Amino acid sequence: MDRIRAFFAPAKATVDEYEPLPEDDSGTLAGSTYEEATPFSWLEYSIFALIGMAMLWAWNMFLAAAPYFQTRFQSDPWIAADSQSAILTIFTVTSLLTLLILSNMQSTANYPLRINAALLINAVVFGLLTISTSSFLGVSPKTYLAFVLLMVALTAWAAGLMQNGAFAFAASFGRPEYTQAIMAGQGIAGILPPLTQMLSFLAFSDTSPGIPPSPDQPSDSAASSQNNGSTAAFIYFLTAVLLSAATLTAFIPLVRRHTHLLHRRRLPSAAPSLSESPRRHVPLPTLFLKLRWIAASVFTCFAVTMFFPVFTAKILSVHDPSGAGKLFSPGAFIPLAFFFWNLGDLAGRVSTMLPRFSLRHRPQALFVISLARAAFLPLYLMCNLHGKGAVVGSDLFYLVVVQFPFGLTNGWLGSSGMMAAGEWVAEDEREAAGGFMGTCLIGGLAAGSVLSFTAAGV
Repeated sequence: MDRIRAFFAPAKATVDEYEPLPEDDSGTLAGSTYEEATPFSWLEYSIFALIGMAMLWAWNMFLAAAPYFQTRFQSDPWIAADSQSAILTIFTVTSLLTLLILSNMQSTANYPLRINAALLINAVVFGLLTISTSSFLGVSPKTYLAFVLLMVALTAWAAGLMQNGAFAFAASFGRPEYTQAIMAGQGIAGILPPLTQMLSFLAFSDTSPGIPPSPDQPSDSAASSQNNGSTAAFIYFLTAVLLSAATLTAFIPLVRRHTHLLHRRRLPSAAPSLSESPRRHVPLPTLFLKLRWIAASVFTCFAVTMFFPVFTAKILSVHDPSGAGKLFSPGAFIPLAFFFWNLGDLAGRVSTMLPRFSLRHRPQALFVISLARAAFLPLYLMCNLHGKGAVVGSDLFYLVVVQFPFGLTNGWLGSSGMMAAGEWVAEDEREAAGGFMGTCLIGGLAAGSVLSFTAAGV
């Protein structure tokens, strides 16, 4: 056990480099032995990773289901063209508003309840979406769009509840590895949908996913294409229901373990009902002053990251699929590019488990690196945008030099920042700091979503 603790022990920072506020200094990175009182558990780590998967699974399911939505909207060109942008905007803005509200509701916050509520909402929403793949198929595109956007808004509300609740709940354990587990779970949720989509295309499809049947396509072919899309969407949505149910079940022993730890620490919040125990309210300006560089690095990191989906959906292989093979057709190559980015993202999140790869003790350096990541964006312009030719005529350049490192730096930087937050505040501020950092993360995504429209015409 001592070796495990030593392996995961964070590096100590110099006070001159980034000094926490002098008040309530106990429990911060500068002088706490708090981690020694909370043993690390791989079981608890795995449950937090599962929570991270459930947290982003909804987001990735809506992205993966885009081809299916296109088949439902194909009779209305305007909706077909703008539905994905509407989905992304509704999701990020609703999540951000939810987090801003929850961040100001700290003193009576019941973080386990927020996580449970989010999982229940997701289960119900994706249950309804699963039903919609086989029922009410004759509704108009406008009616179905309204239904989808309502489901997106509810899922975004759940995402806000889970972002705020999970990061705060993990921070209360005093183990930065558990925050990293959430980030790693999010990374896993990112790689599975594009991998599934790519393999499904290679195995069953003859056309690019996401392109609705043309008007002159034979009716039986169009019906077959829509049936295949409905089947895939049914599996996507049902998977989200099952994941939410599994996470709910796994979360029960974690809440019991948390209550036991609170009793052992003899804190006021060790009462049997956490919702009845008021917490110390920490104003957002106070958290920002203590975490200004960390918060700015996470916000900037994810704002810059949101440009990558815009470019990835438009970059094609430099090889002709008719001669080079099905893997180089848009239906497989675009999911492959998403997979490479998310694989790098997952590798970056996992790497922060090793102290030698962490800069949690140097928040200013994290912020500088978050700004430097913008240098990746011009590299996308050197790739095969819209199939019009590439400055560097190599798919390996695009996948290995652009996509993978851009994802790697996102995962490493985002995970480092989220893990560092609990180490630069007092012990009774950790839950509030976790919720605050979740707000910064979603804020970065929302800002990046809006800014990415500047690259929409590229």
